[in-house]
Amino acid sequence: MSGRDDAAFTAFVAASSSSLLHTAWLLCGDPHRAEDLVQETYVRVYRKWRSMNGQPWSYARKTLVNLNTDRWRATRLEVVSDDVPETGSTIAQEQVDARRALISALNTLPRRERDVVVLRHYADLSEIQVADLLGIGVGTVKSAGSRGLARLRTQLDPALEGQS
Repeated sequence: MSGRDDAAFTAFVAASSSSLLHTAWLLCGDPHRAEDLVQETYVRVYRKWRSMNGQPWSYARKTLVNLNTDRWRATRLEVVSDDVPETGSTIAQEQVDARRALISALNTLPRRERDVVVLRHYADLSEIQVADLLGIGVGTVKSAGSRGLARLRTQLDPALEGQS
């Protein structure tokens, strides 16, 4: 690639790394796997950089979701531990506990519902964008998102159990 292309790619990485890392973490539930997913995503984006015509975001998101799906299929028998190796301040611990509860709740969702909830409500994609990204219909996005959010509500707030 030319120096201009390298500079543009470097600017894209700087602008997208935080968002892609958080999305990957929510999709896979493990910060180390999330970093690997983002790194592999950037490798693939770099290889296709010249042919993207200035649209790397959608390619990067699609690649990230596909890589997560591939890893999920290959490692679905592995279990991620909920044990935290160290404890910090009370406020930090409460934040960690809240995040852990969210990740645990997301882990209980079927893969399709989890992907839809994360892409719709964290990555802030439209229903049409999520449908296109996952290769499903808009109606499927709506129903999977609705079911996923309902399950998350009952798991994260047991007082809502039985209410709809």
